[in-house]
Amino acid sequence: MQWYRVDLHVHTPASADYKDSESPYVDILRRAERRGIDIIAFTDHNTVGGYAAMMAEIERLNFLEQTGRALADELRLLAEYRRLLDKVLVLPGFEFSATFGFHVLGIFSPQTSIRYIEHVLLSLNVPPDVLDEGNPAAGSTADVLEAYRLIDEAGGIAIAAHINSAHGVMMRGLNFGGQTRIA
Repeated sequence: MQWYRVDLHVHTPASADYKDSESPYVDILRRAERRGIDIIAFTDHNTVGGYAAMMAEIERLNFLEQTGRALADELRLLAEYRRLLDKVLVLPGFEFSATFGFHVLGIFSPQTSIRYIEHVLLSLNVPPDVLDEGNPAAGSTADVLEAYRLIDEAGGIAIAAHINSAHGVMMRGLNFGGQTRIA
């Protein structure tokens, strides 16, 4: 039986509260490799922007290589991405802020299009004008149970985030909005 080390709750510079917004995406993969992590999911606040940015960067580097216009630094970066992506599987996803501030991770297959995942966020009532902001307080009106249902119906995996913290779903004594039910 093969065991895998995973981190399914990874933020990127696409989250408004990320510590170093100028940090390259390849550094996130390097950290995962150093820690021996096999699978990570980019789960930025109410956006799939981090995964989209990394994929756009790789696509741009591939285009430059294919057209013979890549500089030496760009070729090295592309080679580093290829090396790391052979070791670390990156899954697209998001950390959805449901009503009452509870957070739910939505994680999808790498074959799932970014537009499709954005459609899921819109279905969860994330306002279109904040879809790329990575804001933890995006102002959605969907509750936790609706998030579980919509993410599942969209082919994703729903995971309760911060299970017993202020943004978690296990707040004792409260039984509204579905926060006491774990997916």
